[in-house]
Amino acid sequence: MPLRNRAGDPVDPVPFLVVASLAFLLVFSTGPIYLQALFGVGLATALAGSTGVFLVVTAAAYHRFVRTDRPELRGEVPVEGRYRRLWYGAVALALLLALLSLPFMEL
Repeated sequence: MPLRNRAGDPVDPVPFLVVASLAFLLVFSTGPIYLQALFGVGLATALAGSTGVFLVVTAAAYHRFVRTDRPELRGEVPVEGRYRRLWYGAVALALLLALLSLPFMEL
C-alpha cells in the first residue's frame, strides 16, 4: 500500500523513512545519556523522554514528506540553493555538536 498525501496522490516514502530512521538513531543514541547527565533523571524517564521526542520528530517528518507533499512540483533545485542549504546544515550541525559538548567540559 503506497503512502498517499492529503489529495490522495501516491508519494515516495523514502525521504520520510530516511528522516524517521535518522531521528531514531540520533534521539536514542544521545537522548538518554544527556537527560541522565544534565537533569539526573532515571533511565526509564530518559527513555520515555527520548521516545516522546522521536514521536514528535516522526510526526513532523510525516507531515512534511507525506501528508503535504506535492509530487507535481518536483523539479531540479538550482546549485546555489543546494549549496546554501548544505552550508547552513553543516554550520548548524557544528554548532549543535559544540553546544552538546559544553556540559561535559571541565572549565
